[in-house]
Amino acid sequence: MDNASAAIVTIPNLITLVRLVIVPATVWSLLAAHYDWAFWLFVAAGVGDALDGIIARHFSMVSRLGSFLDPMADKALLVSIYITLAALLHLPAWLAIMVVSRDLLIVAGVILALVLGWPVEMHPLPISKANTLAQILLAAVVLADLAFVIDLAVIRPALTLLVAALTVGSAAAYLVDWVRHMGRSG
Repeated sequence: MDNASAAIVTIPNLITLVRLVIVPATVWSLLAAHYDWAFWLFVAAGVGDALDGIIARHFSMVSRLGSFLDPMADKALLVSIYITLAALLHLPAWLAIMVVSRDLLIVAGVILALVLGWPVEMHPLPISKANTLAQILLAAVVLADLAFVIDLAVIRPALTLLVAALTVGSAAAYLVDWVRHMGRSG
C-alpha cells in the first residue's frame, strides 16, 4: 500500500464510513417504526463521531479525507433525520426546511466561491457549533420520546424554537463571512 492509500485507510476514516452507513439504516428504522433501533443507531453515530475525533487527534491520524468525511457524515445524519422526522410528522416541516436550506446555502456559497476562483476556507463558527449541538439534542429528544414512550413533549417546543433561532443565526453569520470574503476577493 502506498502512502496516499495508507492516509485514506485510517481507523478514524473507517469509523466515519460506518457512520455514513448508519444513516440509511437509521432512516429505514424510522420509516419502519422501529424507533428504538433508530434511537440506538443515532446514539452509535454520535459515539462514533466522538471516537473518530479522539482517535484522529490522539494518535495523529488526522487526514485531509477525514476533514471532509467527518462533517459530511454529521450533515448526512442530521439532514436525513430531520427530513424523515418531519415527513413522519414528528417535527415541524418548516424546521426541517430551515435546517436543510441552511446547509444547502452554505454548500452553494462554497461552490460558487470555488467556481469563481475565490475559494473560501470553512471553519465552524461558535454559533454553528451551538446550532449543531441543539439539532442533535432535539433529534435525540424526539427519538427518545418515540423509542421509549416517555413524555418529553414539554421540552420539544422550546428546543424547536432554539434550533430555529440558532439555524437562522448561523446562516446569517456564514452569509456575513461569505460576503466579506467575496468582497475582498472580487
